[in-house]
Amino acid sequence: MRSIVTNSAAETERFAEDLAKQLKPNDVIAFFGGLGMGKTTFVRGLARALGCADEVSSPTFSLVHEYRSTPKLYHFDMYRVTSFDDLYSTGFFDYLETGAVLAIEWSENIEGALPEGTIQVRFERLGETQRRITVEGDDRFC
Repeated sequence: MRSIVTNSAAETERFAEDLAKQLKPNDVIAFFGGLGMGKTTFVRGLARALGCADEVSSPTFSLVHEYRSTPKLYHFDMYRVTSFDDLYSTGFFDYLETGAVLAIEWSENIEGALPEGTIQVRFERLGETQRRITVEGDDRFC
């Protein structure tokens, strides 16, 4: 487990950039934390570190955004997913076989469907802009 306190969105992005250097194809990153915690900000840092020049935004209404990066990055928002049927209709399970990195916001809603070995990133609000970010996964994230 690895934990850090960030004091700004820029620090959160830099931490995500550092974490991205340890990612490999087929990694699944599950984000846990409420509204405004920095999940999309974190994905913005991941995308930049993976070589993506695209604008990163929350895929709340489209459910998934694809970013041109190496490896490819798929950014999911599961906020409106409330059942297994909803999850299945997103095509989520097909994405697990693509060799891409999957970044999943609102993972609380699909926790039972996350694959073994999923990297968990938890956000805790400490202040207006201050967050504790905890990463749990394999030995890469100690």
